[in-house]
Amino acid sequence: MLITIDDVLTPAELATVKDRLKRSIWAGGEITAGAQAVLSKNNRQLPEDAEHLPALRRIVLGALQRNPLFFTAALPARILPPFFNRYEGEQNYYGNHVDGAMRSLPEGGYLRADVSATLFLSEPEEYEGGVLTIEDMFGSREIKLGAGRMVVYPSSSVHQVTPVTRGRRLACFMFIQSMVRDAGQRRMLFDMDMALLRLRQSQGEIEPVIRLTGVYHNLLRHWAEN
Repeated sequence: MLITIDDVLTPAELATVKDRLKRSIWAGGEITAGAQAVLSKNNRQLPEDAEHLPALRRIVLGALQRNPLFFTAALPARILPPFFNRYEGEQNYYGNHVDGAMRSLPEGGYLRADVSATLFLSEPEEYEGGVLTIEDMFGSREIKLGAGRMVVYPSSSVHQVTPVTRGRRLACFMFIQSMVRDAGQRRMLFDMDMALLRLRQSQGEIEPVIRLTGVYHNLLRHWAEN
């Protein structure tokens, strides 16, 4: 399931994030690449000891916490602290790869990456190229969103960022362990939740809507691992 989410960050939050990124010192993007990805990854990334990284992560995680569409799409059990990357100049692309299944946690242990997400921080007109291309069952999808918007997609998808040929592309990316491991089950729950939302808006809390809401929660209760 691939969905886009509008207005994840407020204009004030976006301005703060971009200001702090502008004042940050960057490192090579290979610091979080696995054995396969490191061969095709050529970008810049904020290192773990970057001065502004904790504050940037708080802003993004706070925005996700208040976003109901993100919750129903990802059904997050745990979110790995978000990362920030930059594409420009000679560090300008990330070739085809699949995100690693297990990601190490700062406090120790591992998170299973079920869902990946990219939060765009640059406007499309600020750079050329830099298209996030994601392969799914319907073919290849090209994603280039406005600043403050997000795309959510299965971590198992083959994807890439095409070369940036002009300007600078800033983004935040993250990995989520879902309460519902199976992507097909997550998709069914998402579709049911969206349909229930439209039914409530058009019909109100009538008896069939209440019954179907119960089916949704009982399925979630049955499939959820946490």
